[in-house]
Amino acid sequence: MRRVIFAASLGTLFEWYDFYLYGSLAVFFGGLFFPKGNDTAQLLASLATFGAGFGVRPLGAVVFGHLGDLIGRKYTFLVTMATMGMSTALIGVLPSYASFGLGATALLVTLRLLQGLALGGEYGGAATYVAEHVPDHKRGFYTSFIQTTATLGFFLSMIVIATTRSSFSPEEFKAWGWRIPFLISFLLLAVSLYIRVKMKESPLFARAKLAGKTSKSPLRESFGNPLNRKYVLLALFGATAGQGVVWYTGQFYALTFLQAVLKVSWQTSYLLISISLALAAPMFVFFGWLSDRIGRKKIMLTGCALAAVSYLPIYIGMVHFANPQRLPQADPAQINHVALVLLLTLQMVYVCMVYGPIAAFLVEMFPTKIRYTSMSVPYHLGNGWFGGFLPLIATAVTASAWAKQSFGTGAVYTGLIYPIVVCVITLVVGGLFIRETKDHRIDTDVHPMSR
Repeated sequence: MRRVIFAASLGTLFEWYDFYLYGSLAVFFGGLFFPKGNDTAQLLASLATFGAGFGVRPLGAVVFGHLGDLIGRKYTFLVTMATMGMSTALIGVLPSYASFGLGATALLVTLRLLQGLALGGEYGGAATYVAEHVPDHKRGFYTSFIQTTATLGFFLSMIVIATTRSSFSPEEFKAWGWRIPFLISFLLLAVSLYIRVKMKESPLFARAKLAGKTSKSPLRESFGNPLNRKYVLLALFGATAGQGVVWYTGQFYALTFLQAVLKVSWQTSYLLISISLALAAPMFVFFGWLSDRIGRKKIMLTGCALAAVSYLPIYIGMVHFANPQRLPQADPAQINHVALVLLLTLQMVYVCMVYGPIAAFLVEMFPTKIRYTSMSVPYHLGNGWFGGFLPLIATAVTASAWAKQSFGTGAVYTGLIYPIVVCVITLVVGGLFIRETKDHRIDTDVHPMSR
């Protein structure tokens, strides 16, 4: 069991590392791959390319979910691992716009799209693979280790980037040093493939295949069947949409808010976020374990409720403890590091509440023969679209003329409207229409809410 969890989790951790590198480094290398003349346009273009990776994640879920339900879990996420690792590593050797023109731009966009497609297939495969190995009464606990990988991958990417930035001058890093974190993916890919090649197929899928009970058309059965389509929509609006915005608010938007709004230096921002991630990471496993005892639904919805009612006071506190005078650059002497770590860690606890149990929850909602496809699509719609575009949406709302005219100095908090509204929608849909899944046996073709 430890080998199964380690192999699935390590590969997924490396995939998240690969995926987050682009977003963290786009501000440094974006201008190298787009036409010169307008620095703002270059940055927006590089961020739009970052967003494209989120946009295609549901498509990756459809493509690789279909393959996973058709030919098997193991072989499918070997393909996703190889696709992600190679796409990321190749960004590190791309020619610049100055030497290759629009060809460099096209190559960068293509590699980013491949990253999104690969991640769309990876998570569902890893979560399904682990869940189909473990006992029913410990599924939340064991799958929660998969849930730690997104945060640990983000954490690993920040460590590598910070180490690399500290090793070069700002000019050297912007010119070529940014390539090193991408090139490290060649090594991570080799390690991941070596481990995963030795894995066996999921026992539930292997038995279903032997008995001739696998799906001949996973896509049609997942989305053409009205009953299953209803469960996909319930999983999206009653769970993963709220989970997605809580996840990206607590990690990405919090970092953006510190740097872009409060003008805290990147070194201090990275340090504060890293400490909060390290403090909260064990809570993923705790809430996964707890969900085996009291249920997945109440923990996830409680996390959404707490986020909805406390985000505004948390961010008011962040302003007070980081840059109360709204200086052009936050005064290091005024920054209360302890208070900020506590506020960031509180947001991370919400992330752990909504994210720790969700792999077990999604696995339990769908039957074995279409599980990979059916769980992957709502997960990546919730995280890739509702969550992934949150920093862009929240920042755009905050910078809008409407926010400034309507709220004045309070406009900096208007970006929180989006995650709060989505959390409330998830609370309503999940609270009214979703039943608890923790006692559902996943070796049956009966949906848990049809019992």
